[in-house]
Amino acid sequence: MKDFESLYFVGAGGIGMAALERYFLAKGKRVAGYDRTPSDLTRALEQEGVHIDFDESPDLIPDYCRDPERTLVVYTPAVPDSHQGLTFFRNNGFEVLKRAALLGVVTSHSRGLCFAGTHGKTTTSSMAAHILHSSGLGCNAFLGGVLRNYDSNFLLSPTSPFSVIEADEFDRSFHHLRPHIAVVTSTDPDHLDIYGTAEAYLESFAHFTELIQPGGALIVHTGLALKPRVGKDVIIYTYCRDEGDFHATNIRKGDGEITFDLVTPWETLSDISLGVPVDINIENAIAAMAACRLVDVPLGAMRDAISTFMGPKRRFEFWLKEPGVKGRVMIDDYAHHPGELRASISSVRDLYPGRRLTVIFQPHLYTRTRDFAPEFASALSLADEVILLPIYPAREEPIPGVTSEMILQQVTSTKKCIYSKENLIKSIHLSNFDVLLTAGAGDIANLLPEICDEFKKQKR
Repeated sequence: MKDFESLYFVGAGGIGMAALERYFLAKGKRVAGYDRTPSDLTRALEQEGVHIDFDESPDLIPDYCRDPERTLVVYTPAVPDSHQGLTFFRNNGFEVLKRAALLGVVTSHSRGLCFAGTHGKTTTSSMAAHILHSSGLGCNAFLGGVLRNYDSNFLLSPTSPFSVIEADEFDRSFHHLRPHIAVVTSTDPDHLDIYGTAEAYLESFAHFTELIQPGGALIVHTGLALKPRVGKDVIIYTYCRDEGDFHATNIRKGDGEITFDLVTPWETLSDISLGVPVDINIENAIAAMAACRLVDVPLGAMRDAISTFMGPKRRFEFWLKEPGVKGRVMIDDYAHHPGELRASISSVRDLYPGRRLTVIFQPHLYTRTRDFAPEFASALSLADEVILLPIYPAREEPIPGVTSEMILQQVTSTKKCIYSKENLIKSIHLSNFDVLLTAGAGDIANLLPEICDEFKKQKR
């Protein structure tokens, strides 16, 4: 790849694109791009120096991105091929790369710690990045969530040999990577609009394991259907909460804290306290610390980092936490796959046993709703009250007959309904929430301030 002077990102507001934009800004490049709508992330990027337009007309492309010899164009698969700006670049001799291909190039000469999985990859990769950064070893991190510790999804170290990468299986993007350490957290079928079958989805992960560099390692959750195909010089380790080469023991819960000991193949690290004390983060921390242990991060540094880890935004993020045993609580989570949603709801139940739990969920994608409606309904039925929003389409066109009603009719909770986004805000004051969980990967995030404000106004 040439040493381009400027880069133009089509889909600049995507979380994965944002990390690359920040990387090239830090390298002194001029960065511009397009996105469909403004967001908190696009506004942050603009403040950092990225020029972003919200109209796809090629006339808006800045002058410094109009020379094909000096400009690299990067796009995300979520952008349709009919996009006017993308068509302009392709028709005028520009080099055009997928985001995943550029990420592969950027990280190819580093020791990559790559975290893949249907769910869990954002938190585990973020934990690993925080561990490396806090330990002083440093890393370049390209993450799928904005870390609350740094208010960014990108960490930069000019001297560290390590990269931490959230390895996205959508559109087989993670096949562009060459990991030194690969972690696979889960392989529950997803993105069947891309893969077609659960078998093809699993095959994609098997191919990912083939890409691990000689002398590297695979860390895989126990019990997965995945059959790794690593090279002969690659070591496989297993992990889980209660078993495997890396696992937890002596788990203690109380007073809003979770503490445990980490068992490794070589030693036991005692008294690890989770900075975000929810049950699922025990396994997330095990996976992150396993990867960091294999690149010789000091044990004490790992323990200290996990205790100060605040988590990515929208990953079990507290918006309201009133004092006292009956204080009202609002938690937001990015969960958008049935397994993630079940884990999130179960974690809330674990933290607040005996409390009345309401879940507001926005399904993400028509295809995912079509393929997993019974599983979503089963997970949501763990709540006392369920409120659904209409499906967030993202890149998809509507599918006849596929609506949130498909999920709602199978939910067994006695109190359940569907609201439009507008009616949700208007109706919150009629409710009497105790513990509230909001979930989904769509634009429900834009409603959170209003939901929280209305929640606080409720009379008890």
